[in-house]
Amino acid sequence: MPHHVLDLTDITPTQVALAGGKAIHLGELTRIDGVRVPPGFCVTTDAFHRAVTDTPAIGDLLDRLSRLRPGDGEAIRTLGAELRRTLESVVVPDELAAAVTGRLDQAAYAVRSSATAEDLPGASFAGQHDTYLNVPGPAVLEHLGRCWASLFTERAISYRLHSGVDHRQVRMAVVVQRMVFPRAAGILFTADPVTSNRTVATVDAGFGLGEALVSGLVDPDVYRVRDGGIVARTIGVKRIALEPAPGGGTEERAIEPERREQPALTDDEVLRLVRLGRRIEAHFGRPQDIEWCLAGDEFTIVQSRPITTVFPVPETGDDQTHVYVSVGHQQMMTDPMKSLGLSFWQLTTPRPMAEAGGRLFVDVTGQLAAPASRDTLIEALGRSDPLLGDALRTVVERVDLPPAPADAPAWVPPGGGAASLEADPALVTELIQGYQDALAEAKRGIHGLSGAALLDFIRADLQELKRVQFHPRSMPVIVSGMEAAQWLNDHLWEWLGERNAADTLARSVPDNITSQMGLALLDVADVIRPRPAVVRFLEQVTDDDFLSGLPAVEGGREARDAIVAFLDQYGMRCAGEIDITRPRWSERPGTLLPLILGNVRNFEPGAHRRLFEEGRRQAEAKERDLLARLKPEDAAETRRAIDRLRTFSGYREYPKYHMICRYFVYKQALLAEADRLVAAGVLADREDLFHLRFDELADPARATALIAGRKEAYESYRALTPPRVLTSDGEVITGAYHRDGLPSGALVGLAVSAGTVEGRARVVRTLAEAELEPGDILVTAYTDPSWTPAFVTVAGLVTEVGGLMTHGAVIAREYGLPAVVGVERATGLIRDGQRIRVHGTEGYVEILGP
Repeated sequence: MPHHVLDLTDITPTQVALAGGKAIHLGELTRIDGVRVPPGFCVTTDAFHRAVTDTPAIGDLLDRLSRLRPGDGEAIRTLGAELRRTLESVVVPDELAAAVTGRLDQAAYAVRSSATAEDLPGASFAGQHDTYLNVPGPAVLEHLGRCWASLFTERAISYRLHSGVDHRQVRMAVVVQRMVFPRAAGILFTADPVTSNRTVATVDAGFGLGEALVSGLVDPDVYRVRDGGIVARTIGVKRIALEPAPGGGTEERAIEPERREQPALTDDEVLRLVRLGRRIEAHFGRPQDIEWCLAGDEFTIVQSRPITTVFPVPETGDDQTHVYVSVGHQQMMTDPMKSLGLSFWQLTTPRPMAEAGGRLFVDVTGQLAAPASRDTLIEALGRSDPLLGDALRTVVERVDLPPAPADAPAWVPPGGGAASLEADPALVTELIQGYQDALAEAKRGIHGLSGAALLDFIRADLQELKRVQFHPRSMPVIVSGMEAAQWLNDHLWEWLGERNAADTLARSVPDNITSQMGLALLDVADVIRPRPAVVRFLEQVTDDDFLSGLPAVEGGREARDAIVAFLDQYGMRCAGEIDITRPRWSERPGTLLPLILGNVRNFEPGAHRRLFEEGRRQAEAKERDLLARLKPEDAAETRRAIDRLRTFSGYREYPKYHMICRYFVYKQALLAEADRLVAAGVLADREDLFHLRFDELADPARATALIAGRKEAYESYRALTPPRVLTSDGEVITGAYHRDGLPSGALVGLAVSAGTVEGRARVVRTLAEAELEPGDILVTAYTDPSWTPAFVTVAGLVTEVGGLMTHGAVIAREYGLPAVVGVERATGLIRDGQRIRVHGTEGYVEILGP
């Protein structure tokens, strides 16, 4: 019966669709010298597929299941139970039954599920499907149907729905192995599952079968092993063990009181097990989660899967310790980037950047090791993000850093050393005009280019982009605005007891392209609001082609013109815009519709200018009040600082806006090139280009073999949470807020925009789902400039990632929104709809009610 039953030793890594993740890994384990694996075989997915296709009722049930969403709990339970009953009642065909029973004897067996989406690098489905232990040979066939049925347990269905896995695409193989009856069993992690440190292995051990430990029935012994020695141990009180039952299956048995606090393994056995784990890890090339048994004096491995939660480590090419700081936490984009996006950002920035997990990191080892630069680095980064600063202090205290080179340069923060400028609006005007001229020149130069000429132009123009971005007159303007805000906050607190006074003084400053964008969308709403037919049309839109249909609606031509005008100015923006591969608003204008329609509902005509003027009046009133309370000599100095603040702080947003505009010019030309490659049969899809690095575009035919693997890797990276600080050992170093005197249960963060506000929390993960009303408090993971249009509606802001001078903080201050950023796990700890209070001056959030 070809491909219905395979010996584990015959299964290769290419057969995942046939044997499932668990069987693939077991097959690989059998090929590692010195690793014992219980003998066995796999009933493949072909057998499962035949059972499903021979039972029409299953197809109907799967159709109904595909229409459910993760929150449809009752329907998931009902359909899942019906699918399980149906699969458990399937009659195993005679030829399959003969192929299985012919491999069995009177021994006992472990019968284990092996789904095609299980135990793979992208998403570990470990524990989602059933395992049956100590199954007598004659009962194995019956347990095939039970394993098949476990594909549709409530937790397995929900897990796939949350992970976006198609129920019809997942098939179930079943592994049958000779049963091992161990005296001890447990789990070995070859990297610390909490800190991700690759040099630390963790062993959990208990008496009897390991399933008691996996399912949480016992408190295991826990060992931490590093550099060949046990560095920590906790001996659990093991009151029960899971043991084979006489008639098959398992049963819980009480452990004798005198054995409960005895270790399940000797120290030598722990170290021997870790050495075995390192061998397995080396074979698979990444940290492993290993299930083991100890029978007699021999370790047997019954499973090994990737640890999907550990963050990858940048490649270094040496054995030195390195310390990396996340770029995404500074840029407000912690999602993974595709290969083209990574390479473009690396080509744009002046500092070398390492890659890991689809994210970028800066190596700060030398600056941390050098006393001359260490304090400056920590102070500068910690001022913007206290969690980052605290993590770096932890690194210095306990990580053994290599000596700093004698000629290591001191770390200079962006703009460090630049002299503060006196207020000069003409300078800002001149810089912005320079950006506009440079962008126009880039558009003219790239027009009509393709192939090698296009790539040569982009490569050269990226150097021009860097020249314009880092213009010697640009950074002093930005730094002058930042220093003015800091000076005002420090001195007005000292002189008048005014906390964060610069927040109010910076409202409605001129030349802030990002805040102007949020207000400009209000103008679009003003055009649409008096045209009810347009409103009804937009409320029914389901795709991004709606602009072409608007002129057919009464008043639609004017509405289309308003939207197109907005997109001409801002359509190159989007969430995660530093990744050139992300879809822009011009490419997916439907992303803006919830915001536009929200503005139509929530604002009166003329809101743009009214809001801007209100902010300007508040800033002017604050200035008059402060100056009137100061001594004359202090007032004069304060007035100059306010002038610098209001003249220069809006400009800070423009360099990034220009870069994103230029990126979009490149992207449009590259997508046209991708279309030519698709037509020539080189690429299967135009967006396959996004999974190639820029330098690989010179020979895309050769590089296309990389695309499938990179797509798979990118999907796996989406499940990872990038750390602020990471070492080359893989250890994630976390920071903490060291604050006292806060209310019980307060969620601590960084105060970035003054004021206190109470309202309904709207936990929003994407702009497309941002159905906001006036008075709502926006709670999200991070905000980059693309979120600005949402700020005009909400009353406050809470983010998980952010710093004092990141875009969300700057715009929140300008709009007068109390804001707290860097609130870890805010989107999980705060439920959508809860009432919360945001303390934007003190830097914490209170949850007030359900």
